[in-house]
Amino acid sequence: MRNWLSILSIVVALGLLFPGVTKPVLTIEGNIDKSQLAKVGIDMLAEEGDGRTRSMLMMFSSMLGLDKLEGEINAYNKTQSIWGTINELASNNNLFVAALVGLFSIVIPCLKLLMQLLYCCLSASVFKNKLGVVICALSKWSMVDVFVIALIVTYLAGNAHGQSSDLLIMHSTFGEGFWYFSAYCIFAILASSLITPPKKEN
Repeated sequence: MRNWLSILSIVVALGLLFPGVTKPVLTIEGNIDKSQLAKVGIDMLAEEGDGRTRSMLMMFSSMLGLDKLEGEINAYNKTQSIWGTINELASNNNLFVAALVGLFSIVIPCLKLLMQLLYCCLSASVFKNKLGVVICALSKWSMVDVFVIALIVTYLAGNAHGQSSDLLIMHSTFGEGFWYFSAYCIFAILASSLITPPKKEN
C-alpha cells in the first residue's frame, strides 16, 4: 500500500511540475490615477512658463473637467513564468544564472521524480539499492526548487520596484503557476517520505 501511495504521489508531482514551470508565477501591474496624470501633465507644461501660464492651464483643466477624472490607466504589466524567467535571463546574457534556475527548478526535480518512480517499480536488487543511494543524495537538494521560486518572485518584484514612482502605483499577484509549483513541492516531499530507504550493504 505504501509503495502505491509513493507511485501516486510521484505521478501527481510530475503532473503538477509542468504547469508549475510553464504557467505564470507572478503578475505585476502598474496603474496611474487619471486625475494625478492630468495634474502632472499641467505641472510639466507649466515648468517653462510663468505664473500666468500655470493659472491658465489650471483654468482650462477645470473647464474640461480634467481635475475630476476618475479611474486608473494601466501603464505597466508583466506576467512571468519560471520558464519565461529562464528565457529572459538567457536573452540578457545571464546564461549561468539561467542554467542554474533551469537545473534546480526543472532538470533535477524531473530526474529525481523519475528515479523515484523507477525505484518504486523495481523489485529488491543490488541495482535498486544503488539507485536508492543516488536518490538519497539528490534528496539533499530537495529544498533548492523552493529556493528557486523564491528567487524568481524576488527578481520580478525587484524589477517592478525599479519601475515604480510616486505616479505609478504597483500591484503584484501570484499566478496559477505559483500554486501549481507549491503543490508539486508538497507532493514531491510526500513521495520522498513514503519511499522506503535502501538497505545498507554489509
